Amino acid sequence: MRVLANRKIKALLLQILLCISGFWLLSALLAGWAFLRVREAEPGVMPAVIGISACAFLTGAAVLVFCCRYFRQQDRIMEEAVASILAFISGDRNARIECDEEGELYRLFHEVNSLAAILNAKVEKEEKSKEFLQNTISDISHQLKTPLAALNIYNGIIQTAAENMEAATVWEFTALSEQELDRIETLVQNLLKITKFDAGFMVIEKKTENIADMMAEVKGYFSFRADGEGKEIVISGDDSLSLLCDRSWIEEAVGNLLKNALDHMQAGESVRIEWKQSASTVCIAVKDNGSGICPEDLHHVFKRFYRSRFSKDKQGIGLGLPLAKAVVEAHGGVIEVDSRLGVGTVFNMYFLI
Repeated sequence: MRVLANRKIKALLLQILLCISGFWLLSALLAGWAFLRVREAEPGVMPAVIGISACAFLTGAAVLVFCCRYFRQQDRIMEEAVASILAFISGDRNARIECDEEGELYRLFHEVNSLAAILNAKVEKEEKSKEFLQNTISDISHQLKTPLAALNIYNGIIQTAAENMEAATVWEFTALSEQELDRIETLVQNLLKITKFDAGFMVIEKKTENIADMMAEVKGYFSFRADGEGKEIVISGDDSLSLLCDRSWIEEAVGNLLKNALDHMQAGESVRIEWKQSASTVCIAVKDNGSGICPEDLHHVFKRFYRSRFSKDKQGIGLGLPLAKAVVEAHGGVIEVDSRLGVGTVFNMYFLI
């Protein structure tokens, strides 16, 4: 019997058997003593004593049989549990141990099932991470092809112009080469930042910061570009309003939204950065009166590398808005977008007070 392979169960059954044997032997001795004492005075006592001894023996035997049966059932349950665990190890992620009854053993089975569920979740997360890495590498290679091809062309033109002593052409295509190099640098930096957020390595150090000061600093970053392109940046809001945040990351998020607005505006148009406080939130909004976003693109603007087929922006790489979303969510906030073609776009960032 497989149940007797366990030395503790074997010892328990042996102890039960010894107790039964001892009880039966004691009963036999008592029966013999009773027989000697009462065979002449009360002839009917001896059969009763023998009957009691027999009942005691049968009761002990029944207890032993029931114990063996119980342990065999437990052994079968354990074998089924082991088979389920081996199936899970072999790759069957849906393998589980039946644990629809009460008791410590089934509690153990429930915990094993919980462990299997946790392992499945981790495996799925690893698979998603692997898929994300593959997609990211594919996206990077695709995004780098355009600027690298442009650089090769520009360098060829520069070399030809230099041989012909065409200084104006050299300067023109040197500037274009610098733009493509800046584009590559921005791509790599934004990818590194987003990847750190995904991996949980990015540290958010929150302090109470004055929003007006932060927005003025963001405006300063883009004032030269806006002036050169004939566009206007306006900031407005309560000068005393503050926010518990990581200043550099909030400025990064707002800066990305502002850059996105400038990319889709024409000369003479303006973008506004506004902030206000409600009962439970602080809202920072970036509003422009530019070209707007097509309705079919509105639900995809926060996807990485997403570029609308209607977009006139040839320099964007599709990472600024996803990075802004990651920053806002890292602060426990949410970001929303509303846009109308030919009217403009509004990005609202909400942070809990």
